[in-house]
Amino acid sequence: MSAAKFAKFASVLLALMLLAGCQRDMPPVAFHADGRPPKLSDWHVVEVRDGTLQLNDGVVPYDLNTPLFTDYAHKLRTIWMPKGSSAKYRPTDTFDFPVGTVISKTFYYPKPDQNRAGKSKATDVARNDNYAHDFAGQGLDMAHVHLIETRILVRRTDGWAAMPYVWNEAQTEATLARTGAVLPLTLVDAQPAVGQPAREDFNYVVPDESQCASCHAQDWVSRKIHPIGPKARHLNKDYHYADGAQNQLAHLVALGYLSDLPTSTEVPRDANWKDTHATLDARARAYLDINCGHCHNGNGAANTTGLTLTSDTPEDRHLGICKPPTAAGQGTGDHFFDIVPGQPDESILPYRLSSKEPGVMMPEIGRSTVHREGVALIKAWIAAQSGSCVPIH
Repeated sequence: MSAAKFAKFASVLLALMLLAGCQRDMPPVAFHADGRPPKLSDWHVVEVRDGTLQLNDGVVPYDLNTPLFTDYAHKLRTIWMPKGSSAKYRPTDTFDFPVGTVISKTFYYPKPDQNRAGKSKATDVARNDNYAHDFAGQGLDMAHVHLIETRILVRRTDGWAAMPYVWNEAQTEATLARTGAVLPLTLVDAQPAVGQPAREDFNYVVPDESQCASCHAQDWVSRKIHPIGPKARHLNKDYHYADGAQNQLAHLVALGYLSDLPTSTEVPRDANWKDTHATLDARARAYLDINCGHCHNGNGAANTTGLTLTSDTPEDRHLGICKPPTAAGQGTGDHFFDIVPGQPDESILPYRLSSKEPGVMMPEIGRSTVHREGVALIKAWIAAQSGSCVPIH
C-alpha cells in the first residue's frame, strides 16, 4: 500500500473510530412501548454532541429516490430496529416492520451563506438543494444547519404512533409538540431566479398528532397510519454511508434489518425527479407518487376523487388526463380537466400545486410555500403530452 493510500485509509479509520467513540457515550436507543416521551433525547436516536447531530449505534440513515417536498427543508431519515428483528420486504407497500421499530425524520435547513446573503437573522434559512456541507459522517454538522423538528414514528403492538418534536433555539434539545407549532422563517436565495425575490417569508407548520394521519393513513377505512417513504421503489438507490456507497436495500439486508429481498431485477424503482438522464414521464410520475400518491390512491383519503397518482397508475382518466373534477369550486381555477394534454395552464393539477390558498392548494397540508421546481416539472410533463380533451359545455 502506498504512503498516500495508507494516509487516506488511516484518516478514514480515525474518523470512524471517533464517531464510534461518540456513539458509545450515548445511551442505547430506547423503545417506548406506550406513552409520549416529552423529549426527543428520551429516545436516544439522534442527539447533538460535540457540534454534530449524531446517530446512535444501530441507527441507519436512508434517503428516497424522490423526496416529499416540505417548504424546501432538508431531511435526515433514520431507521432503528431491536436486535434480532427485521422488516419483511413488500413489492409495493410499506415494508412490514417489527414491533419496536423507531423511524425518525429530522427537518432542517442549511444556514445562509453570509458572504452572499449578507447579515442574516436567526430565522433566515437557505433555499437550496446542496447537501455538501450538511453531513459529518452519518450525522449533521451543526455549524452549517438549523434544526427545525424531528418526527418519530414508532411501531407498537397496536400499530404505528407519530410524535413531532420541535428543536429549541439553542439547538440542543427537541420537545414534544402534540398540538403542533407555527414557526416564522425566511427563505434566502443566494442567487435568486430571474423574477423571484431574494427573500421569502413563510410560516413553517409543524403538524399536530391528528394531522399526521392526514398523510400517513394510506388506508382511509382503517385510518391506521404507516410510514410513507420506506417502500422498495423509494429506497432502491445507493446511499453514501460513512464507510462508502451501497444500495440501501442491500445495506439493510446486510445489517439484518430487511428480509425476503428478491433479486435486484425484480425490485421496483422510482426515478429521481431531478435526474435529467431519466425520462420526463418517469421523473414527473415519481414526483406525483411521493407528494400525492399517499392520498390519491384506491384506499387513500382522496379515493373519492377518482384521481390516482401513484407511479403504477395507467395513463388514462385515473391519472387525471381529460378527467373532470368530482366537485366544482375554487380548487378548479375555472379549469375543466385535471390534465389537458399539451396545455398545463389549462390543467387543474399544476394550478393547485402553484397555489398557497387554503381550499385550493395541493397537498392540503405539509407546505406553506410553492415548490417552483416541482411545478415546473409537472408543467413540462403536461406540455409534452399529446392529445386533446372534449370540451364540456
